Amino acid sequence: MSSPETLPKVRLKIVRRSSHPWIFQKMVEKPASPRPQGLGLRGLAPGTVVDIIDRDGQWAGRGFYNGHSRIALRVLTADPNEAIDADFFARRLDQAVSLRRSLLRLDEISDAYRLVHSEGDALSGLVADRFGGTIVLEFFAAGMYRFRQVIQDALTKHFPEARFYWFAEEHIQKQESFDCREPEAPPAGTIVEHGLRFRVAPGSKHKTGFFLDQRDNRKALAGFCAGKRVLDLCCNTGGFAVYAKALGQADEVVGLDLDEQVIALAKQNANLNQARIRFVQADLFAWLRETLPSGQRFDVVVLDPAKQTRDREEIGYALKRYFDMNKLALQAVAPGGIFLTCSCTGLVSEETFLETLRRAAWQAGRTLQVLRLAGAGPDHPFQAHVPEGRYLKAVFCRVL
Repeated sequence: MSSPETLPKVRLKIVRRSSHPWIFQKMVEKPASPRPQGLGLRGLAPGTVVDIIDRDGQWAGRGFYNGHSRIALRVLTADPNEAIDADFFARRLDQAVSLRRSLLRLDEISDAYRLVHSEGDALSGLVADRFGGTIVLEFFAAGMYRFRQVIQDALTKHFPEARFYWFAEEHIQKQESFDCREPEAPPAGTIVEHGLRFRVAPGSKHKTGFFLDQRDNRKALAGFCAGKRVLDLCCNTGGFAVYAKALGQADEVVGLDLDEQVIALAKQNANLNQARIRFVQADLFAWLRETLPSGQRFDVVVLDPAKQTRDREEIGYALKRYFDMNKLALQAVAPGGIFLTCSCTGLVSEETFLETLRRAAWQAGRTLQVLRLAGAGPDHPFQAHVPEGRYLKAVFCRVL
């Protein structure tokens, strides 16, 4: 690994007046270092550690450079004396683990939680989730992938018995120009959360099969469910449905999802918790349009769909989907009932999501009394100067 004195230097077209870790390609001059053979379009391999020099010749930071990516630079430190090496990762990961285990005391609640939340933990391009004895690393940056062994070694000091699995989504590998070679997937295991048990299978089609970010919202929803009829739309592996029945003591719970693989896992999760839940494999639009004319209504309805887009050009389409889903789902809520609606599309702001929800309610002829605006749990922190880290919106409403 290069010392700070020998690092390549990448110059900016701008004066650096921001602490945001992302610097986009249009703000960057071609690197000044000579072009070694076989090192990519701009002379440096994707994920190379570089020093960043602004337009006025001032040192502006140190981080990963990727000439292939829209995010050309990911700034990791603003300290000129701090090298990006094994000690750097050990310090940052110590801080991240300490937040979860010492400050938040998550081990008292669950053996599954997010260990590293990318920019929220000052490690742009890395996500790490703990699922019992397995730690799953997800890479969003070529530079983080290059340091994967260093990252594993640092986390092993905290979780000496852990088995590691890592991956990067195909579109990320293409954007960042690296080839992520996934290891053999670990066997499926069982995690515990608020006393409930769930099956998790890293390496499956859905990578982990469980959404840690909704932990607090699952528990909050359970508080509304005693003796109620509950409908969990886009139920995935049954998180909200199991909480509603096993922890919330709902009278009846129906879980709906189009994916037969997650429905099969949801049934396993219900059985693990001795929870009688009716799971249905169906498209929510078709199922609701068939069910609503019969007069069926539910006291509590959850709508937690998958991310609708990753592309800024498709935000309009995503908002139309949210509008259509919410308009239909609202019609399934009994008067005075509870509606929890969520969006994990980071490109859709909370303000925009609330406006879409307002329009959907108007079209559905319902009035919404917003009880709570929530997001991901505290193991998914975001930094004030990086609002992109606040991706999950969860709106608890009373429907009149």
